[in-house]
Amino acid sequence: MNNVNEWSTDLKELLTIQHTIKEYEKDAYLFREGDPINAIYLVQSGKVQIGKVTPDGMELTLRICGPHQLVGEITLFSPTAKYMLDAKALETVRCVKITSESIEDALLYKPEIAITLMKWMGLNHQKTQTRFRDLLLHGKRGALFSTLIRMSNSYGVEHANGILIDQVFTNQELANFCGMAREVVNRLLSELKKEGHISMWEGKIIIHDLAHLKNEIKCEDCPIAFCRID
Repeated sequence: MNNVNEWSTDLKELLTIQHTIKEYEKDAYLFREGDPINAIYLVQSGKVQIGKVTPDGMELTLRICGPHQLVGEITLFSPTAKYMLDAKALETVRCVKITSESIEDALLYKPEIAITLMKWMGLNHQKTQTRFRDLLLHGKRGALFSTLIRMSNSYGVEHANGILIDQVFTNQELANFCGMAREVVNRLLSELKKEGHISMWEGKIIIHDLAHLKNEIKCEDCPIAFCRID
């Protein structure tokens, strides 16, 4: 379990609320789309995929949450609200579960907790808004470029030949982030390799020309906090 002392002041504030510790095995769901909203989760270890399955069966991954991140949706004092997304454990996940009822009770005597929740909700809204902007405005090629840029901000490390995305993603996983078929991603990645903009190393992507990707989608240089996949 991560050391609580390493967590931000905001997250420590949430831990003052009554909570329980939950563990989920790989491929288990913390919640599913359509379930009643009844809690938020603070990830201590493991990774959680936040996504949605479209009516035609296509999977769309919005982000991956790891340690020190909050997962869930907040609609306080609204018992009929339902989750709009799925939260799936990509590996064994240990997390703090804080029920909506406990949050509502805590707000009565610790209103400063509302500031923490508002910060979190605002950041998630900006991340989702910019993701959909890129997916809708720049077509399939732009959707992949946007995803690679976001991955470089989340997992990028300096490399002799550019920026190494220090995380292995299959082409299907990339396709899920872009909301398109794997075959399309295969073709676009091949084009980027031929053009010399990316290459592969031990199953990981190296971006040689990040500026090219940004120029192609007319990148607005949003704060990195918004331009991430985690």
